[in-house]
Amino acid sequence: MSDTVTTDLDVRLEKHRTELTGYCYRMLGSSFEAEDAVQDTMVRAWRSYEKFEGRSSLRSWLYRIATNVCLDMLTAGNKRARPMDLTDSTPLAQAALSPRPDNTWLEPMPDARVLPTTEDPAEAAVAKESVRLAFMAALQQLPAKQRAVLILREVLAWKASEVAELLDTSVASVNSALQRARATLAEREQRGADAAVSDPLDDDQQKLLDRYVAAFEGYDMTALTALLHEDAVMTMPPFDLWLTGQADITGFMTTLGAPCAGSRLVPVQVNGLPGFAQYKPDPEKGGFVPWAVQVLEISDGRISGFHCFLDTQRWFPLFGLPLRLEAETDQVEEGV
Repeated sequence: MSDTVTTDLDVRLEKHRTELTGYCYRMLGSSFEAEDAVQDTMVRAWRSYEKFEGRSSLRSWLYRIATNVCLDMLTAGNKRARPMDLTDSTPLAQAALSPRPDNTWLEPMPDARVLPTTEDPAEAAVAKESVRLAFMAALQQLPAKQRAVLILREVLAWKASEVAELLDTSVASVNSALQRARATLAEREQRGADAAVSDPLDDDQQKLLDRYVAAFEGYDMTALTALLHEDAVMTMPPFDLWLTGQADITGFMTTLGAPCAGSRLVPVQVNGLPGFAQYKPDPEKGGFVPWAVQVLEISDGRISGFHCFLDTQRWFPLFGLPLRLEAETDQVEEGV
């Protein structure tokens, strides 16, 4: 290919990166694996472009390649999960921080990396709902091809005939797979599935988040209790511990979680939900160091899910966040 054609192709491929990353993320449940899958897709497309005959659109062709990449990556059968998908809730009195390998966990993802800009509010709402943690966890329970069919049909609104062509199968097979996928999801009672977050946040939700920031940064457990549902859930991957209820959550924060007192919270947009990058005080050097990316689920005017992803050396760069805040820093610009 000439330099002009190569440059033009690079530009055309890049236009699809965000939506392909969203697709691969829904398929794989991993931020980093999704980005690897998209990069592999781009390389394969670039190398084989001269064989692309244009019988389908470039977008459809890229989705075909991305689907094959994801299916290959999923042959190991690993299903990423949340702590509540793997164990029972632990009472605070028995709380122990037991880590599991990174590939166990459903990973957080910045909205900007997976949600393409769109002028259609309904389309934007579906896209956001389809990367929320509860829906992502449900997807992970589906066989790989059912997962692809559900995402393509229900999230991306492809026609059954288009999906059949992409997967080299029949329309009847696609419809059957979609039915089975819907039935599996309906059988699973998903925590957080009722999370009702407006886009943009309505006044009450924004006030709730403002009160949450004030309560958390002030480490005011009375104020925090008032913001949590009675059966709110707290998770902390890579630890498999998860806690249920106001008393156990605030009890944990004042015992094992006590070093988080005095933290700063920086807003982030994550998994279609409000979230924060948490920096906790550095007792040795002063200032603040990364501790967690928090993802909040809200329903009926209170916080129902409080999910803290602790592998900050991976997450903070992904969100474009600094790995340190100085003591005199009042705020930091929101991450990606």
